[in-house]
Amino acid sequence: MIELTQKQIREFMELSINVMKSSIQEKRPDKKPSPFVGAVMVRQDLSYETAYRGELRDGDHAEFTLLERKCRSEKVEGNVLFATLEPCAPGARHFPKLGCAERIVNARIAKVYIGIEDPDPIVCRKGIQWLIDNGVEVEMYPRDLQAEIEECNKDFLRAAIERAKLTEEKEPMEVILSNTEKVVVNTILDDLSEELVAGFMEKATLGDFHTAEGLRILSQLGLLDIKQNEKGESVYVPTGLGLLLFGKSPQLVYPNAFIRATYKSAGRKEDIATVGGPLVEQPKQIFNWYEERLGRQIDRSEPGRKYIYDYPIEVINELVKNAILHRDYDIEGAPIYLEITEDAIIIKSPGYAVPPIKFDQISNFNAPSLSRNPKIMFVFDALDLAEQRGLGFMTVRELPEKYSLPLPLVSYQEPYLVFTLPRNAEAVKKVDDVLADLDEGEIKLLDFFKLNDGQSYSKSEVVDKLGISSRTTERELKHLVELKLLIRDGVGRSTTYRIAK
Repeated sequence: MIELTQKQIREFMELSINVMKSSIQEKRPDKKPSPFVGAVMVRQDLSYETAYRGELRDGDHAEFTLLERKCRSEKVEGNVLFATLEPCAPGARHFPKLGCAERIVNARIAKVYIGIEDPDPIVCRKGIQWLIDNGVEVEMYPRDLQAEIEECNKDFLRAAIERAKLTEEKEPMEVILSNTEKVVVNTILDDLSEELVAGFMEKATLGDFHTAEGLRILSQLGLLDIKQNEKGESVYVPTGLGLLLFGKSPQLVYPNAFIRATYKSAGRKEDIATVGGPLVEQPKQIFNWYEERLGRQIDRSEPGRKYIYDYPIEVINELVKNAILHRDYDIEGAPIYLEITEDAIIIKSPGYAVPPIKFDQISNFNAPSLSRNPKIMFVFDALDLAEQRGLGFMTVRELPEKYSLPLPLVSYQEPYLVFTLPRNAEAVKKVDDVLADLDEGEIKLLDFFKLNDGQSYSKSEVVDKLGISSRTTERELKHLVELKLLIRDGVGRSTTYRIAK
């Protein structure tokens, strides 16, 4: 496979975005927007070919144009592909058409860099998973380039819910992201809360729960499926996803789908609570719990009642909602944990980083946007329970500058991703033994490198960016290198520093 430098990778990503902007809208009777998609294939000799949607024929996908029209006669095995939109998954297109993910696998492309996931909740992330399952290495574009792709495709992204409503019945998708997509044994439609399902359908303008059309749409979204009852009749029943989101008692089937919350304070007994029920109700319940337990004061600088919390509550909100949205619901016996102590707030979410996201991207809060549970994300989006994609980590990244607080510490303690939010600079030393010997300036310097993961800086650049003295910077850099938290490259004036992986 071709070895590309980080600079070359970035340049090819940017090229694919520029190519994307030439995409030609399909001539559709319903006038619904088609996506802007660009693709770049890099050959072994670093020459490349580009394509955009509709370039040679109305409606042709960029990957199809590239592989089947422009490069059909050449050997592309081992090449690297850049695509601004997730290649469509097997079963996403009507037979006998192949999905673009299948074409990529058949062409033996070695690696694919993907801009954003397919917004259609029916096929979202399944093209990515198909590539990974078939031995293709996958990486996502960085968040800033994803935002550029999303802006160009805002009309297409907004229309995703409309496309979901109009999707025709198809055979089940070949790719399964989670066992929760399957029908739950011994459940019936009445196991769902009619009030919650009806509220979701009204908010998302999906029609009436009890009509044939409404049930079909819920089935297409993967929240219901069809099975034969004892009389041999075809009836709709909940899938695991439907039960998790809207079930009257989902913990009877998924006993791990709850949040165990603990508040510890000096001189007081532990205050323990369990937040269960359907997923769509958990955010409000857990917010009410920790809102009452965080220290707060009334802000009287403006009219109306406004609280100032002793830790930014919007950061806790984002990380707790992310835990609900992106946890692995297939892991048995592992609930979400939320613990509040005098030194830190700790959130434990079951499941390692979902491929192709890497742990380092999460620990440095620069992970691209990607949903482990896209259908759960779709429902939360429709109910305004989830913020704009990518906003969660953006809020976290503001902690050092906006609140003068250290970044959260991220670790993996099987089977949990653990986010530890120190409540002040001094608390960092108490919650992480490796950082116990750091002073406040060294903690701020380390956070600076985390927020600029992948970039190297000379001492003089650090001085300019952080506004600290050269002597102090030299001392702090040396200490962080000794602790193996930073890596030093080069010698003399060419010396640079970067975050250790």
